[in-house]
Amino acid sequence: MPPKSMSMHGNRRAYVASPGRRFSPGTAKRVFAYFGRYRLLFVLVVFCILISALASVAGALFLQTLIDDYISPLIGQAHPNFTPLLEAILVMGCIYLAGILSVFVYNRLMIIIAQGTLKHIRDDMFSLMQALPLRYFDTHTFGDTMSRYTNDTDALRQMIAQSLPNFISSIVTILAVFCAMLRLSWQLTIVVVIVVFIMIKITGKIAGKSGEYFIRQQNSLGKVDGYIEEMINGQREIKAFCHEEEAKKGFDMVNDQLCQDGTKANRYANILMPIMVNIGNLQYVLIAVAGGALAINGISGLTLGVIASFLQLSKSFSMPVSQVAQQVNSVVMALAGAERIFQLMDEKPESDQGTVTLVNACYNGEELEETTKHTGIWAWKQTDENGVNHYRQLKGDVRFFNVDFSYDGEKTVLKDISLYAKPGQKIAFVGATGAGKTTITNLINRFYDIDHGQITYDGIDIKHIRKSDLRHSLGIVLQDVNLFTGTVLDNIRYGRLDASDEECIAAAKTAGADSFITRLPQGYQTILEGDGSGLSQGQRQLLSIARAAVADPPVLILDEATSSIDTRTEAIVQKGMDALMEGRTVFVIAHRLSTVRNSKAILVLEHGKIIERGDHQELLDQKGKYYQLYTGAFELE
Repeated sequence: MPPKSMSMHGNRRAYVASPGRRFSPGTAKRVFAYFGRYRLLFVLVVFCILISALASVAGALFLQTLIDDYISPLIGQAHPNFTPLLEAILVMGCIYLAGILSVFVYNRLMIIIAQGTLKHIRDDMFSLMQALPLRYFDTHTFGDTMSRYTNDTDALRQMIAQSLPNFISSIVTILAVFCAMLRLSWQLTIVVVIVVFIMIKITGKIAGKSGEYFIRQQNSLGKVDGYIEEMINGQREIKAFCHEEEAKKGFDMVNDQLCQDGTKANRYANILMPIMVNIGNLQYVLIAVAGGALAINGISGLTLGVIASFLQLSKSFSMPVSQVAQQVNSVVMALAGAERIFQLMDEKPESDQGTVTLVNACYNGEELEETTKHTGIWAWKQTDENGVNHYRQLKGDVRFFNVDFSYDGEKTVLKDISLYAKPGQKIAFVGATGAGKTTITNLINRFYDIDHGQITYDGIDIKHIRKSDLRHSLGIVLQDVNLFTGTVLDNIRYGRLDASDEECIAAAKTAGADSFITRLPQGYQTILEGDGSGLSQGQRQLLSIARAAVADPPVLILDEATSSIDTRTEAIVQKGMDALMEGRTVFVIAHRLSTVRNSKAILVLEHGKIIERGDHQELLDQKGKYYQLYTGAFELE
């Protein structure tokens, strides 16, 4: 197998956050491209934001009329008439009500837009992830990948649902309020502009520092998730080897890095708003003083109503500026998360130029033809340049011709491998760990592509076979079993989704799993959760064998298929395995040499080369490495 991206205990440096980098300019464009599905709703949101901003400005302007035309004339009257004042207050209330309703509507609409956008992003992420080669998952931690689905998408949600509408609202409000202030007093407007210019300069300095560390924070968060996920999966080994303290030290290292990046990011972010608020308060005082001085000296015809209205507008002006500054951090963090999301989506998908497909077939006399029914006969379908279909029955003839392979393009794992497995033959691979046994089966599946040489399947180069069809023709039982949340029956049917309940039960009986399944609380309808945590390792392996049996493939790959089964269970399962292997081409990897004695050919690998080949007796007679392994003179491990 390829080297994992991180070892459990010996490579903690791999988790240290790399220096933050700025996101590419196209990231924001790609995020907003997902808005296309909600274009009309977004137009309605902008319209509501416009109404809300105009209502706020109209309310502030109406304050001048309220004071100068309705309140001031009442002062000193013996019998004041409050009816016009009440009517004016009612009008003012209606203006503010329109603004409140607009805010309510656009917030509800933004929830729909945000959740819908994230749904489509997650759908695309998951679909594209399914197209990634196995190499990607061998070189990236699961926790870091999961962080892109959770932390990074949540940062996007906050930006779309909250920051974006607030940002648009702030910009619209700033423009509307600025025009209104100019209408009331250009002298006081100059005071406001000077103060806001100072705000913007301070905001730019602080937000720049904060943004850099928010990007680092997102990267560090993904690495912490990756470390936690690895430690959870490795709890059995951690406790068995008393490695708790070392695991704590490793977590402290990555957690400290996250703490440092988060502290620096929020240190700048948290001081931004108080600074803006206090500058806004200073602006309020300056306007009051300047406006009072102008009014007392009779300059510009300022009245009490104009000053009160301008003070209200100045608040409405400085507050959006502060909000824009506040949203900058949220936008930067969201775009940092979006960058990581698009990094996953931009990973090179698994290439597949195969044109040969696998179809159900039947014989019409001596002619092989395609059918939609499951006949138990499979055929490779090839279409020539003239559009004529040709069919070749799938028999399971697999051959390697001088195959070289390396995982990284540098260190050779397999060297000059040549072998053949004729239909119905059982081929076994033995050798020490790391000799290249599992790698050979990975190449048959095209989980990886070879560097040199050729692999053929029924005489067809496997590079010409569509990968999904190639893998449909192969049944695999791995040493590490993955079970999915669902019933026992669902997990067996994973081998062939159109299999009936009866076929699944028959496969379980073939694998020897029926006896323990029927003793479960609900039998075949028992729900398995947590990767089958309620089952023993041997029971999990039996379900994996049943899954391969129901697929009914012509070629089987058994990678340590009985390694987790005790001797007594192995004896029960072996009979079913023999029946399953009957008439099929089988590749077996096993440490228990007793399970490969009846193989047609046994290949002994060492350092990526085949050093011995032959049947059981022939290899014993050679008295080479296989003889040493079988007699115990040399251990596999």
